[in-house]
Amino acid sequence: MMRTHSFLTVLLWSSVFYVVHMTPSQKRTNKHSHSERITGLSENDGKTLHRTKRGWMWNQFFLLEEYTGPDTQYVGKLHTDQDKGDGNLKYILTGDGAGSLFIIDENTGDIHAAKKLDREEKSLYVLRAKAIDRKTGRQVEPESEFIIKIHDINDNEPKFTKDMYTASIPEMSGVGTSVIQVTATDADDANYGNSAKVVYSILQGQPYFSVDPETGIIKTALPDMNRENREQYQVVIQAKDMGGQMGGLSGTTTVNITLTDVNDNPPRFPQSMEHLIVCSPESAPPGTPLGRIKANDPDVGENAEIEYSISSGDGSDMFDIITDKDTQEGIITVKKHLDFENKVLYTLKVEASNTHPDPRFLQLGPFKDTAFVKISVEDIDEPPVFSRPWYLIEVDEDAKEGSIIGQVVAQDPDIAKNAIKYSVDRHTDLDRIFNIYSGNGSLFLSKPLDREETPWHNITVIATEINNPKQSSQIPVFIRILDINDHAPEFANYYETFVCENAKAGQLIQTVSAIDKDQPPRGHKFFFELVPEFAVHPNFSVVDNKDNTAGIMTRRNGYSRSKTSTYLLPIIIFDNDYPIQSSTGTLTIRVCACDSRGNMQSCSAEALLLPAGLSTGALVAILLCIIILLVLVVLFTALKRQRKKEPLIISKDDVRDNIVTYNDEGGGEEDTQAFDIGTLRNPEAREESKMRRDVIPETIFQIRRTAPLWENIDVQDFIHRRLKENDSDPAAPPYDSLATYAYEGNDSIANSLSSLESLTTEGNQDYDYLSDWGPRFKKLADMYGGEDSDRD
Repeated sequence: MMRTHSFLTVLLWSSVFYVVHMTPSQKRTNKHSHSERITGLSENDGKTLHRTKRGWMWNQFFLLEEYTGPDTQYVGKLHTDQDKGDGNLKYILTGDGAGSLFIIDENTGDIHAAKKLDREEKSLYVLRAKAIDRKTGRQVEPESEFIIKIHDINDNEPKFTKDMYTASIPEMSGVGTSVIQVTATDADDANYGNSAKVVYSILQGQPYFSVDPETGIIKTALPDMNRENREQYQVVIQAKDMGGQMGGLSGTTTVNITLTDVNDNPPRFPQSMEHLIVCSPESAPPGTPLGRIKANDPDVGENAEIEYSISSGDGSDMFDIITDKDTQEGIITVKKHLDFENKVLYTLKVEASNTHPDPRFLQLGPFKDTAFVKISVEDIDEPPVFSRPWYLIEVDEDAKEGSIIGQVVAQDPDIAKNAIKYSVDRHTDLDRIFNIYSGNGSLFLSKPLDREETPWHNITVIATEINNPKQSSQIPVFIRILDINDHAPEFANYYETFVCENAKAGQLIQTVSAIDKDQPPRGHKFFFELVPEFAVHPNFSVVDNKDNTAGIMTRRNGYSRSKTSTYLLPIIIFDNDYPIQSSTGTLTIRVCACDSRGNMQSCSAEALLLPAGLSTGALVAILLCIIILLVLVVLFTALKRQRKKEPLIISKDDVRDNIVTYNDEGGGEEDTQAFDIGTLRNPEAREESKMRRDVIPETIFQIRRTAPLWENIDVQDFIHRRLKENDSDPAAPPYDSLATYAYEGNDSIANSLSSLESLTTEGNQDYDYLSDWGPRFKKLADMYGGEDSDRD
């Protein structure tokens, strides 16, 4: 766009006074109406009213964007008719970008753009201007608003909404079929020039596709594009502004187009007449896969799904074919058991067809194909085959050992007809109740049967070829034991029956029933009656209810516990099977005290001896008192026995020392009242079994005797051995006892210094020689040296 510098002078208001009724109001050029200042005089003055107008003069309110000149871009000039050119007025600019984007010369009112502007960022600026008297600071004109519009230039290229598009279209589509629409936008002003007018063109993808230059719709340009030949296409579309003219800006995008599959190809076998030879063993069970056959279909997905079937052939009833959905192959399977001896070769006609044909392409031909398959049956050595899938044998419960109960039959299906032997799988007959003749398969009993213990037996019989023991087969045999009447009926429960003392004659006191371990085919039927000895019982009678129960009835009024507390009533129970079985059950009937309603209160005879008002709590209290008395007696007896265990001092004349206390340190050489050390003088006395004299032990422990060690032995070694013997003795008592460890030894020059042996001598000894041993033995000499000391 060319820059224009023409100036438009707009007169907003003038300061000329006009007569209101003479001059019409003029049209204002600014957007906001200015208020009118009315000057009026009173009617008494006789003067007319006048209106004063103000006006702005300004120009240049269009501005080019992206200005790149060396100087600031001139916008326009503000001017008021109040400005006399003497510099007395000051122009002030406010609003969008005032002071930053737009600056004004406050003296002249010239406005310049300080920066480069972008219309795409902001296309319109609203500003306000006012003129102020520098001397008085008052506005000479009211504030006025004006607009600066930014003119557009072509500085933006078209941009597509996506950098890459993805589209698909069915194959074999006609020319002009819409694929996808691409859209490009231009940020320039669409209302100003051709800067935003976009035209589309195709740069890559011809001759397969075309694009509408105005709408951007991509269409097919060639007919019958086949996916099987090419599936992917890449199309490049250009969008150019300025209506596609030279100098316009442009942008591009890529469109990836995929041809989707349609069912336009039928399945085809590799050869029109394919002969597939499959070998099948005759022992293959139904459902066994024999082989696979495949027809090719270049389509994909559900369009390539194939259904296989057997249309004809002499083996159509012996074989079947199913479709593998993953591989689209036909799997030939065995439908019935094959027999090499009956037929060796089968021929099948297999048909492959699409499951989802497209009606649009049916004119291309039938969407199916056929192939012939030959199946050869192989002969194998088969195991024996039983005449039945299972056997059921019924045998009476009283069948004798060795009796034949049934027979199983098997034969070799091969042409050779090998001999077969039979056996019983002992894992199914752990008790070895049954056995079988290996030659003919007859089953017989080895042990007696008991239906009540095991009513059914399930065994397995094995048939094995004699010439080839690996060929064997098994068959289940179910043996049902038939019941015979070999158990007598008996009472169904243990009955606790009582009769009230105040019972009346003909009163029902108990209903009994019976059970029988046998199971007769017509069901149980029991009969009840008293034994012949009590056919007419004076106290009770039995009434058969004819429903396998019987009622016990009283035959007299009143019963007495004091005379008879218990009655025994023998009852015979019969069944109705053959042979008839019977048993006698004795019913115990107690005589009890009852209230007026017949509720039992007490049945024991001892209760008659107790006072009528004695309650159960009182009985418990009496029993506790008796127990307490017994405990006191036991404690008293135990205390008396304990007193007999107090330490014993046999007599004052007993001069042997005894161990009385155990926490006394001792008195040294002068202490003669603490220990009996006679054994130090005579070690042989240690070997005698001695008991403590201070306490009577509960158990007398036997002291283990050892071989004498008195001659030629060291004292220290002797003490260590004695210590070891007592430490390891398991019979050592748990209480304190005297154990001698001291031994003087042999060859003492002074001989024995002990006076303990004096207890065993009859005469007095002379101890005067002690005075000759020196001061170390003075104390001992004083104790034993004279008669005075002895008397003391």
